[in-house]
Amino acid sequence: MNIMIAGGAGFIGSHLIDALLDKGHNVTCVDNFLLGSKENIAHLKNNPLFTLYKQDICDFKGMHSIFKKESIDYVFHLAANSDIQAGSRDPFIDLNNTFLTTFNLLECMRQFNIKRLFFSSTSAVYGEQEGQLSESAAALEPVSYYGAGKLAAEAFISAYSARNNIETLIFRFPNVVGPRLTHGVIYDFIKKLQHNPTQLEILGNGKQTKPYMYINDLINGIMQFMDVPTGVTLYNIGVNTRTNVTSIADMVCQAMNLENVKYEFTGGRGGWPGDVPEFKYNLSKIHSAGWKAEHTSDEAVARTARELCVQ
Repeated sequence: MNIMIAGGAGFIGSHLIDALLDKGHNVTCVDNFLLGSKENIAHLKNNPLFTLYKQDICDFKGMHSIFKKESIDYVFHLAANSDIQAGSRDPFIDLNNTFLTTFNLLECMRQFNIKRLFFSSTSAVYGEQEGQLSESAAALEPVSYYGAGKLAAEAFISAYSARNNIETLIFRFPNVVGPRLTHGVIYDFIKKLQHNPTQLEILGNGKQTKPYMYINDLINGIMQFMDVPTGVTLYNIGVNTRTNVTSIADMVCQAMNLENVKYEFTGGRGGWPGDVPEFKYNLSKIHSAGWKAEHTSDEAVARTARELCVQ
């Protein structure tokens, strides 16, 4: 197929491009390189199946011209604001980069009669709820602008899919980690300790506990479920286990061969305004469909810490 990856130079997008090219698909990558990196896709420069456009997806006219040039069969939408802390300070970041990117892609798909879509959503759409988070949850009450942007995007995807017979797969991601990671707690801890290997600032109280999923497991899940029936198919994807922030600090220190690092906690349940300090997925739907992660949360964190330390 001829596949477009929106946000393809990012952490997850670049790994997905590798997997799709390995299967022989033609891949068109669209990225503005605000958060994505040319280094993530540098190895694809001479691949005849790969095409790159430096383009802001918020620019509808620019995106329309790309769709007009390329004969696209399937859109994988991974373009969004992945810097959640920055988005918490400026709501326009998620309005534009998380929601408007989705609207522009959907409208291009409608105008060019493209019928297949993958959308990367997030656990943040649930907000701060007790118990296991299930796809059938009636109340979706995000507490971050990022979660609100993703939920609004899901709503427009539902309408566009129904009105235009689009086959849509939505995965609600947990925290995804692995090589090429450019943000998040593991990345931040490594950068802080490189600057000062004797002391580590930890946002919140260190008890924030979430599932961390290794990138290879996510990509395998996307590839397994990318062929879906008409309408919207929605899955939570992740792992049953979870890891707390202090344990992540311990794993990073071990990967960097650092001892006697003094931890300094800023205090509070969450690390920043809009942070959900703890959640757990109900994964029965995707498990019943035949997919399970190979790595536990702790394994994903420890492996990522080692890999980032040698990048």
